[in-house]
Amino acid sequence: MRKLRISAISYLNTAPLMWDFEHGDAASRFEISYTIPSACARSLAEGTADIGIIPVAAYTQIPGLQILPDVAIASRRAVRSILLVSKVPVEKIRSVALDESSMTSVALAKVLLRWLGLNPQYESMPPDIEKMLAAHHAALLIGDPALQVDRARYHTLDLAEEWIRITGKPFVFAFWAVRGEALKESDPAIDLPAVFRNSRDYGLQTANLDTIVDEWSARLNLSAQQVRSYLTQNIHYHLDPECVGGLQLFYRYASEIGALPAEPELHFLQTTKPLAT
Repeated sequence: MRKLRISAISYLNTAPLMWDFEHGDAASRFEISYTIPSACARSLAEGTADIGIIPVAAYTQIPGLQILPDVAIASRRAVRSILLVSKVPVEKIRSVALDESSMTSVALAKVLLRWLGLNPQYESMPPDIEKMLAAHHAALLIGDPALQVDRARYHTLDLAEEWIRITGKPFVFAFWAVRGEALKESDPAIDLPAVFRNSRDYGLQTANLDTIVDEWSARLNLSAQQVRSYLTQNIHYHLDPECVGGLQLFYRYASEIGALPAEPELHFLQTTKPLAT
C-alpha cells in the first residue's frame, strides 16, 4: 500500500474542496501538489498523479478513470469565473484567444458560439487579457483571472449563464477522478468518496468559509462580499442528478460539433457510506 497522489488546483473555487487537506488530517494520508486544470488531467493521464480535480472534458480522453461521487465544481446560474471577454459585440467575433489552462471551457465556448451562429478562428494563449485581445476579437478566461476582469471595459458572456439560458440545465466544470489502477495500491480502509465529500462539507461550514473569504479576498484584491457570494451563490459543489444530466448533455453536444470525442460512459467509484439525502 502507498499514499495516493492528489493533483489539485490553487483557484478560489477549489478552496472549500481542499479544506481537510490544508487544515485537517486528510493531508497526512495523501501526497498533494497544485497545478492548473489542464495539467491535473495530464498528470492523471501520465500516471504521475492518482487523483485529480479534472476538467470534465479530460474525462473523455483518459481511460480507466472513476469519478468520485457527489462532489463537483458546477453552476446553476452565472458562474462569473468562466468568461468570454470581447472588444467587439459578440455577434461580430471572428477570432478568439483561448486560455491554455482550460479544456472544458474551451469546448463549452465552441458549443455556445456555434449555437449563436459563429465559427471563429481559435488560438490557445496564456491568460493575459491585454495580449489576448491585442491579437484577437475575444478571449476566453477561466478561474481567478476571469474574476478580476473589469467587465465595464468589455463585452462579456458568462458561459455558464448562457448554457443554462439555452438548455435549462446546470453546467459541470470539474470533478474529482481517480485512476482505477491506483486503487489497487491504496489502503482499502480509506473511503475515498467520504474523504472528499467531508472535506467539501467542512470547507463550506460558516467559520471555515469565513477563513477562506479572508484569505482569498486579500489574495485576489476582491471584496469579502464578492468572494463570499461567488463561493456560496455562483459555485455549486454537488454532483447531483440534475448536474449529471447537464454533464451528459454537454458531452453529447460537444461530441456532435467535434469539440470532444464521443460521449463517454460515466463510471463512479462506489462509497462504503451512504450519501446524505
